[in-house]
Amino acid sequence: MNSHNNHPFHLVDKSPWPLTGALGALIMMTGLIKWFHLYNNKLMLLGMMILLLTMIQWWRDIIREGTYQGLHTKFVMKGLRWGMILFIISEVFFFISFFWAFFHSSLSPTIEIGSMWPPSGVEPFNPLQIPLLNTAILLSSGVTVTWAHHGLLENNYNQALQGLFLTVILGMYFTALQAYEYLEAPFTIADSVYGSTFFMATGFHGLHVIIGTTFLLTCLLRHLYFHFSSNHHFGFEAAAWYWHFVDVVWLFLYISIYWWGS
Repeated sequence: MNSHNNHPFHLVDKSPWPLTGALGALIMMTGLIKWFHLYNNKLMLLGMMILLLTMIQWWRDIIREGTYQGLHTKFVMKGLRWGMILFIISEVFFFISFFWAFFHSSLSPTIEIGSMWPPSGVEPFNPLQIPLLNTAILLSSGVTVTWAHHGLLENNYNQALQGLFLTVILGMYFTALQAYEYLEAPFTIADSVYGSTFFMATGFHGLHVIIGTTFLLTCLLRHLYFHFSSNHHFGFEAAAWYWHFVDVVWLFLYISIYWWGS
């Protein structure tokens, strides 16, 4: 443990979790490639298990230092806020690359795909069916997470609990509907550049919804244990920022890929 904590820096204790997290990611990605080529997913599942266990124990340590040891001072909180802001900015550029690929292909379709968009032979989704419902779900979840935040700010335990619970349920509902949409899709990721850009963009967004739902579920469990107060709840704020980012990305996806692109 650090012997002196009365300084304006976030000096973390020695931890094995960055190493196990990196190893878990390496094993999972290697296993993913093995799954694609050899149809064997055991190595990928092992990597996912290592990552999951790393996440649980790393979060446990951060909760300990922030909630029970009082190491998250105002200076440290400022650093954490900037860390989350810069992470979300990096995620924005990550999704910009997918939109760039989509518009590069769709604004000037080449002769190989029939000089038309969607390409010849590809039947796109009806944007007024499941995609519109998913849009309503994510916009509603943005309202419920803001409701939860106001509940926390006003020290209203039940309002925050209800808002968080509804947000988690809406996130799970969105994921279930998108999984159903993928199962019923009339095209695959192998169907020309349309399939590639569609499944890469919506698939990575779906992954972000799952991560955000996990983030909010963790906050819900912490709230049940009274970890948050009206002036000390950055863990929840970070989750809410991330969720709003996921909402905004979906709006761009819906307008450009589902509606305009169909």
